[in-house]
Amino acid sequence: MSHSPLLPHASLKIRILATSDLHMNLRGFDYYSDKPDPTIGFSRTATLIRDARSEAEAEGAITLLFDNGDSLQGTPVGDWAVEPANAPHILMRAFNVLGYDAVGLGNHDFSFGLDALDGVIADAMCPVICSNARRLDTRSAWQDQAILTRTTNQFGRNVSLKIGVFSVLPPQTAKWETQRLKGKVVVDDILSCAQQQVQDLLAQDCDLILALAHTGLGPATPQPDLENAIIPLAAIDGIDALIAGHSHLTLPGQAHDGLDHVDASSGRVHGKPVVMPGAAGSNLGVIDLTLHCDDTGRWKVNDHKSELRPICSTATGSMPTPVAEDPELVHLFSEAHSETRRRASQPVGHSDHPLHSYFSFCVPDRGLTLAAAAQAAALRPYLHGTSLDELPLLSAVAPSRFGGRAGPRHYTDVPSGQLCLRHVNDLYVFPNELQAVVVTAEQISDWLEMSAGVFNQITPGHQDELIALDRAGHNFDVLLGLTYQIDLSQPPRFKASGHLINPAHRRIRNIHFEGRRLLPNQHFVVALNSYRANGGGHFPFVEQAEPIALPMLPIQSILRDYLSDDLPQDPLQHAPRPFHLTSQPGSKALLRTGPMAQAHLEELAEYNPQVVCKDDEGFLLIRLTL
Repeated sequence: MSHSPLLPHASLKIRILATSDLHMNLRGFDYYSDKPDPTIGFSRTATLIRDARSEAEAEGAITLLFDNGDSLQGTPVGDWAVEPANAPHILMRAFNVLGYDAVGLGNHDFSFGLDALDGVIADAMCPVICSNARRLDTRSAWQDQAILTRTTNQFGRNVSLKIGVFSVLPPQTAKWETQRLKGKVVVDDILSCAQQQVQDLLAQDCDLILALAHTGLGPATPQPDLENAIIPLAAIDGIDALIAGHSHLTLPGQAHDGLDHVDASSGRVHGKPVVMPGAAGSNLGVIDLTLHCDDTGRWKVNDHKSELRPICSTATGSMPTPVAEDPELVHLFSEAHSETRRRASQPVGHSDHPLHSYFSFCVPDRGLTLAAAAQAAALRPYLHGTSLDELPLLSAVAPSRFGGRAGPRHYTDVPSGQLCLRHVNDLYVFPNELQAVVVTAEQISDWLEMSAGVFNQITPGHQDELIALDRAGHNFDVLLGLTYQIDLSQPPRFKASGHLINPAHRRIRNIHFEGRRLLPNQHFVVALNSYRANGGGHFPFVEQAEPIALPMLPIQSILRDYLSDDLPQDPLQHAPRPFHLTSQPGSKALLRTGPMAQAHLEELAEYNPQVVCKDDEGFLLIRLTL
């Protein structure tokens, strides 16, 4: 640690500003509905960044600005921006305009492949850091760490401060992106990497150490290969402040109430300042540090404060009041914005029915059915002429826009009529590839049990929330080609981690294929996405299934081709309704969904739906009779 022996008891202020999980939401605009959205957009976050920096400079504070990953992929703008003809990358140009000091990588930043990522990093004007991902085939384009030097005046003399920065992301990234990373990149454990980084930075006399941690808040005790490791990470001596992400939640805020070692209201974990700014530019994270120089001349954090500054105030009972978009960034993004809208408007097909995800957990989702049928249609040619052609074919799909942490606007909502390219992206958001596996009847049963974990257990006489807040909706896999019942009077069989809770717990009843019960010795081919096939969502029985070799087939392209009749219509499009929630006399459940769901209530007729109210976040609450 550096010393300042002539400055005992001096103090200085540092303001850390942070964005995370932007997912290429550059403007306050929803490209899926082709409408403005005041609750998202980096152009609004930029206004908060400039204001927060001006405040700090007026107080004589040092300002540091970071991004915490998952910024390069997520909206159709990302597809346009990564094309070589559009270099330098538009987001890197924006980061340069705003004076970012360093950028960390998240798991989705690898989704376009290593060549594309290397090109983006080459366009960056500040360090791009990923400490626990290592290239095996060549030198990494990213850095392991960065040391930023800032100078401030104390008592008439200039004092240099060395700020060490490292960045970590989930080790599961290597599995989730295995088609792109296998044999080329390994991702190490977060905690062991962080321990080593802290030692290295301390050995280089850093006065302050910051963790850009693209990871959420999960278990409180250290475990190998944690996906969400912030709590034990914050316990590591030497780390002074952390920026969290990945889970799209917020801190400070109620989302993390009740966790051990976490003061959710003040944004402290193990007493250290932590911010998690949500997603899509919805919040700016701000950490204010006061450093004091002790009697030995060492700088120590004496006081700190964490806060989130939202781009759009949504106070109960009032209209949303967004901050203004930054004019310089609006101008910078203008070509990307107009070209993305132009591409997104290209026609691809037609639908006689509206396609939406408001009721994906209750009744058939027509959009998911189309995606499942498209997967099957694309897979069948690769099975022809093989022994696998004799096995029955199923297709697994899950909602990708289902509200939850992303808010009440985050639902698929495609009107009937002409389908455009933006509707394809609305129906299937993620850049996954088609995969296929051979599974047993037992694996199918566990697969469906794991999927049913998104539901709460429903108790007669109580009005419970239908969906568990601690489960991700994109893990609700529906297997088209089967019929089955989900009994919500029973507790879940698996934890969110994929670990068995109790072998006696069974929610899935009466699994049938073509009207007959599944037999123990039956095998099936299942079309699914690469995220699930590679272990995403913690479905171990899927990851352990026998894989079928396929070329790289992007599912968004497959769905586009299916809707435009470039792929033949598949029989699974007309398969029986896959699941029913079992009847539970005397039981009611609250479905939390988007406010536009009210236009489609007739689809819930079997549950006698009753609209209750809108909650403080803007979700529509509907009472269902089970």
